[in-house]
Amino acid sequence: MIARQIRERGAVTVDGFVSRTDVLGFVGKVMTLTPHPDSDQDGLTTIKDIGRASSRPGLAGLGSGELRAHTERSGTPTPPRLMLLVCLRPATSGGEVLLTDGRAVHEELIARAPAAMDALTRRGTAFYGGGGGHPSSIFTRHPGTRLSIRYRQDDLGQFSPVVTGYLPALRTAIGSHEIRIALQPGQGYLIDNHRYLHARNAFTGPRLCVRALGAPLFPLAEGFAARQAAWACGTEITAGPPSTDGTTRAGELADGAGEVR
Repeated sequence: MIARQIRERGAVTVDGFVSRTDVLGFVGKVMTLTPHPDSDQDGLTTIKDIGRASSRPGLAGLGSGELRAHTERSGTPTPPRLMLLVCLRPATSGGEVLLTDGRAVHEELIARAPAAMDALTRRGTAFYGGGGGHPSSIFTRHPGTRLSIRYRQDDLGQFSPVVTGYLPALRTAIGSHEIRIALQPGQGYLIDNHRYLHARNAFTGPRLCVRALGAPLFPLAEGFAARQAAWACGTEITAGPPSTDGTTRAGELADGAGEVR
């Protein structure tokens, strides 16, 4: 089930989308759409190369170059919890999606650079967005042993000297846990935007995707659960990739064969 996989793994692959109408039908079963400045009238955002305009801060996702690992809408007080991206037309070459589980990054840092976590969880050590952005931290602690991650690597992400010395270790951990996915037409992924970072390789050709952001229509605890041992003293644990065995097909969900719970 989609809700269970998001709660347990933070990500799930989806398939079987033919049109934006299919995407919207799926979206309506898993989330309440959150508006985005670049959204179209139906609430989805068209992701394609818009040329030179993509060189402006924050618009790298609308270009054809590399898009580094980040949290979607990191400059807002509370980034949308869910992000869905569906490929309608793949690139001629390149354009692979790169997903990184923040829990795996946290556990590697605890194991290899434990002092980093003291800095990376300090409030006010990161600032995301432009003049109307939001002060935060890279990792945020929640009640119990839960965490969330918020990060970006462009001009709209600024960091205190308290954390800058640890950023190389953070980037190395992110890179070591990247999951590469070459999306074909009709394929996509749904992620917990407070747990997973997403990125994209540079590409050529008329790549076309649509994206939805929103709040889940199912219970989802804040952040992700850090394993107690890793929280307390550090244990390296490698997280697995998003489920591909149980890929949810858009048509199945629309027909009622799939279930969100």
